[in-house]
Amino acid sequence: MMKQWISAVLLTCSMSLTMFVMPVQAKDLPDFTELAEKQGPTVVNISTTSVVHGNGGGMGFPGMPNDENLQELLRRFGIPGMPGMPGQEGGQDYKTQSLGSGFIISGDGYILTNAHVVSEADEVLVKLSDKREFKAKIIGADKRTDVALIKIEATGLPKVVVGDPGALKVGEWVAAIGSPFGLENTMTAGIVSAKGRALPQENYVPFIQTDVAINPGNSGGPLFNLRGEVVGVNSQIYSKSGGSMGLSFSIPIDVAIDISNQLKSSGRISRGWLGIGIQEVTKDLADSFGLKQTSGALIAGVEKNSPADKGGLEVGDIILKFDGKPIVTSADLPRVVAAIKPGKVVPVEIVRKGASKTLQLGIGEMPNEQADAQPSSKEPAKPESNKIGLTLRELTPQQKKKLNGKNGLLVVESVGAAAQAGIRRGDVILGLNNNESQSVDLFNKQINAVAAGKTVAVLVLRGENTLYVPIKVSK
Repeated sequence: MMKQWISAVLLTCSMSLTMFVMPVQAKDLPDFTELAEKQGPTVVNISTTSVVHGNGGGMGFPGMPNDENLQELLRRFGIPGMPGMPGQEGGQDYKTQSLGSGFIISGDGYILTNAHVVSEADEVLVKLSDKREFKAKIIGADKRTDVALIKIEATGLPKVVVGDPGALKVGEWVAAIGSPFGLENTMTAGIVSAKGRALPQENYVPFIQTDVAINPGNSGGPLFNLRGEVVGVNSQIYSKSGGSMGLSFSIPIDVAIDISNQLKSSGRISRGWLGIGIQEVTKDLADSFGLKQTSGALIAGVEKNSPADKGGLEVGDIILKFDGKPIVTSADLPRVVAAIKPGKVVPVEIVRKGASKTLQLGIGEMPNEQADAQPSSKEPAKPESNKIGLTLRELTPQQKKKLNGKNGLLVVESVGAAAQAGIRRGDVILGLNNNESQSVDLFNKQINAVAAGKTVAVLVLRGENTLYVPIKVSK
């Protein structure tokens, strides 16, 4: 009886385990086999060769291999060549090679990839999945979005199906195909971790973040959804090791296709432009402006005679909507503006000194270069510092000329609350909250009138950039 009872208990436990385990095993998991089979032929391997002119001064190691994967890694993460690497000796020219990926967007040989893969190349070689190789022509490359369009002379090629990145959902399965470390047609998979991700120094791309394993050599390859549609171009990773750490970023395919169409039709990119400097609306800045919300883009600088200046935008304005699109963070604004055709007039909703206002603004075309205006900081110091720890002096006529005649106060010394907030010697104070700084006496009177414990927003010019710095006035 005891033996039968034990057997019954074991059977019951086994059945119970089956009841709990089976639903998990039966749950539908993604099957990427069809995607790999159908879309693999649309992905290409790209190898580039660049001639570099040696600058001399190094001992050199003639036997050191010219590892293309190392070159790709160093280039992508902005690491300069180290002394003693090949080509450093005697000013001799040498060749470097790098690897990347791409994908075919039309049957007549147009291929999308990353700008950083091909922009510095003297020769671009494309290898298809059927082992055929072609020399490619660079149609154009846009470094601001890291998108490039290249062309091979072939017809009847398999091409990708373009999907809608806007329909992606966080948690959705996606897959990448590329050539990590030169391993052609490698597939990796993961999920969408976030959408519309803003990255430092990347103002024009709302990146798709995934945990798909992306490594050097994957750059420029496609990101697919489960329907086999390409939704992104794999571009960047965040990594301490140089390999995948689950933080991968892809350019939405609609952004990349728009860039490729412009490169194909005109060989150049036309972007909307305002001529303003912006920053995030932090809690401290919102308090100093008397705002209840921290959304929007705070205007910290307006270039003279720019579309923003002509349209009536002012320093201290907070843009909440642009052409009907909400500006939740400051990173939203450059992408929205850049996407608008130059010459179009759009409505802009702002908050100015606590009051809402709508302006009609004409969009300009982004210039290739911005003017540089840097004030000098070599004038003798004045001994007195004000309530927040700033020792200031008024600008000379020559310094004002560099600022297009604007008034400003040169920071001779910064201590106390001002130094803790990040203001430093050589900065130029342009205003306090929404008031222009016309003289040292006026600025100090305005500071003295602020109650202890309150936060003020000081408008600072540093180099060519302006930003508001919140400073809490000491008790």
